[in-house]
Amino acid sequence: MLFSDPTCPYCHRVRMVIAEKRINIDVIDVDAQALPSEVLEANPYGTVPTLVDRELWLYESLIVMEYLDERFPHPPLLPVDPVGRANARLFMYRIDRDWYAWMRDIRTGDAAAAGRARKALIESLTGVAPIFGASRFFMSDEFSLVDCCVAPLLWRLPVLELELPAAASPVTEYAARMFEWPSFRNSLTEAEREMVTDLA
Repeated sequence: MLFSDPTCPYCHRVRMVIAEKRINIDVIDVDAQALPSEVLEANPYGTVPTLVDRELWLYESLIVMEYLDERFPHPPLLPVDPVGRANARLFMYRIDRDWYAWMRDIRTGDAAAAGRARKALIESLTGVAPIFGASRFFMSDEFSLVDCCVAPLLWRLPVLELELPAAASPVTEYAARMFEWPSFRNSLTEAEREMVTDLA
């Protein structure tokens, strides 16, 4: 059972893992600002996503994602070699530390903080654009947990009123590929679909 807020990007990336692995699981929609008592009792941080698997309660999206990848090993969503796995984990950490932090500042900060965060996010995505264009997926020819982290953020760029420059065209092209990927489309909630009005 997964407790998930229908608009939360952290929940979205866990739902992508579930969709990619075709895991049969109940997804319980909750409001992150008014969580049910069972989540608050099991999760000391009072956050979603929160996963319940028998007697196990897990929280923090990256931990949940890696657990699901190991619990349901096919298809694997991390490289098999230690160096590849370490690089994927490092990039997921950077995505959280930088891109998701800036997204949070854009959504919740004052006008000045939001402006700085928009500028930083645009510059960062543009700066790493060649990585987006180097492979079919992000840093890989295989779909991975890194894609599950990146795609929900890119989907929310219109909501953040953020438009990438022409120099970031590899990012835009990657996003278009990801938004057609079956597990991405299957992971979207109705509220997330409404974020992008021209979804086919």
